[in-house]
Amino acid sequence: MTGSGLRGKVVVVTGASSGIGRASALAFAEAGANVVLAARRQDALEEVGQSARSFGAQTLVVPTDVTSADAVRHLVETALERFGEIDILVANAGTYLRCPCRDLAVASIEDVMALNFYGCVRCLLEVLPHMVQRGKGHLVVVSSVDGKKGIPPDGAYVASKFALTGFADVLRQELHGTGVHVSTILPGRVDTPMLGDLQVPRVSAKIPPEKVARAIVRAVARHRSEVYVPLVGSKALVLVSTLSPRLGDALVRRLRLEGSPPNECR
Repeated sequence: MTGSGLRGKVVVVTGASSGIGRASALAFAEAGANVVLAARRQDALEEVGQSARSFGAQTLVVPTDVTSADAVRHLVETALERFGEIDILVANAGTYLRCPCRDLAVASIEDVMALNFYGCVRCLLEVLPHMVQRGKGHLVVVSSVDGKKGIPPDGAYVASKFALTGFADVLRQELHGTGVHVSTILPGRVDTPMLGDLQVPRVSAKIPPEKVARAIVRAVARHRSEVYVPLVGSKALVLVSTLSPRLGDALVRRLRLEGSPPNECR
């Protein structure tokens, strides 16, 4: 795995208890980095920390709810107290909701936005002054292909990811020349507990979180701006939809990309 330049770096990973976050923390640990693990479940974080230490990494577990400004501030302050610096932030914590737009309650949309968008942005803005002052650092924003092309019936989730992708796009441009880099990661369907019950067609088969984690490590090592995982199918759908939204919509229907079961409103 590419990562010789990551040895000794300090990486904060949110949503580190499972899925992409867990896989990313272990991938960075394997590449020689030290990892700060943040999520709400301390027991799961401790297990990830133990696995990371098997690679020789130093670890710090900080139970964190990224919807809380105080909790995010505590996360960053605790990481800085322990390691003195934060080189990389992987803003990954998120949730998923399947529900047709016509059946959505505004409160449900607000809940999804609170975690997927505001939770991520809160982490970015909390660590950003430290990185700008040092003149170096890397912000990794884990969005989704859904943040480029919406798939029914994921209106609330898609809205949060579109917002996040747009924010990261502007942030990356504003930070040009500061030494702080921004990478937006755009995975397709990922085999995580969050999508455990979702059945998808073979053309958009779930990818293992370890594949996304490897892409994240490469993005940091190579200063990539946007990364699609997997590359070919995901980017092709986005390009087709950009050129012709009607054709993009038709592809979604024809390939049955919505998957099943159809709804999980709550």
